[in-house]
Amino acid sequence: MRYPKFIKEKDTIGFVAPSFGCNIEPYRSAFDSACRKFQKLGYQLDFGPNCFAGEGIGISSTPEKCGRELTEYYASSRNQALISCGGGELMCSILDYVDFEQLQNASPKWYIGYSDNTNFTFLLTTILDTASIYGPCAPAFGMEPWHPAISDAWNILTGNKLSVKSYNSWERVSLKDESHPLAPYHTTEPEIFHTFVPVPNKAFSAEMNSLPQKKEFEIMETRQEIKISGRLLGGCMDCLVNLLGTRYDFVAGFNEKYREDGIIWFLESCDLNIMSIYRAIWQMQHAGWFQYVKGFLFGRPLCFGQTMFGLDQYRAATELLAQYNVPILMDLDIGHLPPAMPLICGSLGEISICGNQMNIKMRME
Repeated sequence: MRYPKFIKEKDTIGFVAPSFGCNIEPYRSAFDSACRKFQKLGYQLDFGPNCFAGEGIGISSTPEKCGRELTEYYASSRNQALISCGGGELMCSILDYVDFEQLQNASPKWYIGYSDNTNFTFLLTTILDTASIYGPCAPAFGMEPWHPAISDAWNILTGNKLSVKSYNSWERVSLKDESHPLAPYHTTEPEIFHTFVPVPNKAFSAEMNSLPQKKEFEIMETRQEIKISGRLLGGCMDCLVNLLGTRYDFVAGFNEKYREDGIIWFLESCDLNIMSIYRAIWQMQHAGWFQYVKGFLFGRPLCFGQTMFGLDQYRAATELLAQYNVPILMDLDIGHLPPAMPLICGSLGEISICGNQMNIKMRME
């Protein structure tokens, strides 16, 4: 695994918009605020040509221009790290215009973003064997004040910490809008994690009696401490299933290379409803992606609390994943219902969870 150098004061941070740009509110004002903060911290800024563009469909500009910008700015020596301007819808369309061979020959640098940016964070790791950061996009750094999750992302980018922990509460309804572009996370909901572990030959606990029975072994919830170690890999399932089976799917080779470490999959979703989440997991499972899995980390889905035909977010995961006989940790601080723990995709993770407290250590090995 290739690990980029951490940025230091007086380095230059590059900004690219391979998905949406910062051309409308509240993203433009939040991005401007973030840039002022970065400059005050002693960093130079390098803006890609699409950062403030909005003429694309689901992305900032045309797929060709976005792919060219991403290639140029990642390979450039003018900046020492890249932060994406935002998520979006059709970043997959730029991949045919990204020169992965040129990126392979370039010095690795940190790329940070989430959601639609899975199209690059995941491929950096699985195709180029290069670590990336699944974390906030640039406008989030403009909030006043920074939430600890934003501070964590910055401290990882600067090399000041390689561990994160859960944040105790989360945001169901955001206060950020055109009139309040710098509003911090509105964390009103208490953190309640759900941890499922395989328990051979035992009955379900009463509170989990909605789960389907399994003949070989069953799943029950536990509040005992669970520890997992393995290589962190994952992102937004909306994007992952779109990449599956394409010429950008290098997961089988990645699994084989790191089979001794095992894989900890971190997964979350944006537009997928409960049925779509079930189908996405089924598709990844049947493609062999979960070979050598050591555990699953599921973030809160954007459709949190949805039930369809008796299927909820817990059963959608556990019914299919029980066969792997590994812990399934759910409703974690990952993804679209903030705050979200920034994760180094490709790093060796050491996970410890007990009740509603979670710690993740990331080793650069």
